Amino acid sequence: MTQDSNDADDLELFRQATQGARPISHDRADTGKPRSDRAQLHARRQRATQTQNQLRVDGLSDQFVIDVLPEEELAWAANGVQEGQLRKLKSGQIAFDGSIDLHGMNVDKARELLWEFIAEATRIEVRCVRVTHGKAQRKDGRTPILKSHVNTWLRQHDSVLAFTSCLPRHGGTGSVYVLLRRNMLEGRDD
Repeated sequence: MTQDSNDADDLELFRQATQGARPISHDRADTGKPRSDRAQLHARRQRATQTQNQLRVDGLSDQFVIDVLPEEELAWAANGVQEGQLRKLKSGQIAFDGSIDLHGMNVDKARELLWEFIAEATRIEVRCVRVTHGKAQRKDGRTPILKSHVNTWLRQHDSVLAFTSCLPRHGGTGSVYVLLRRNMLEGRDD
């Protein structure tokens, strides 16, 4: 048997096997996923690009801000935090595992980012973080805005156990070490 004879036999077998079959009208496979509603998708995209001008209630109040001086050292501890823990924090003996820099931000943006940063650090069980707020003396002679707000906000946050100004190599009085509460994750031994 020759090659041409084999090809002819194969072609005849194929025709017999596909007899009565109709060609499909489209060339897309059905993946089993529901089709997306284009109008709904467009509306979701529009909502995602719009700015949210609504008041965000996050528990951080600006009603009473504790004014602090540019070079003033900050230190605070919640009830129950041992003096030894605060000393270790102040001397940099508790390593920080995350850092955020709020320099140049307005109060609203700094507040939002600080809230998200602490929430994420708490979620992944970070023990200590550094928050850089700056300490620039304002031109009108008043106290630094972000430093004063961060000092107030950290005292209000449920996840914050303590904070102190950093060592000079980590930002000095322009930054704070923040000791966070940890909720032990399931399955952790420590």
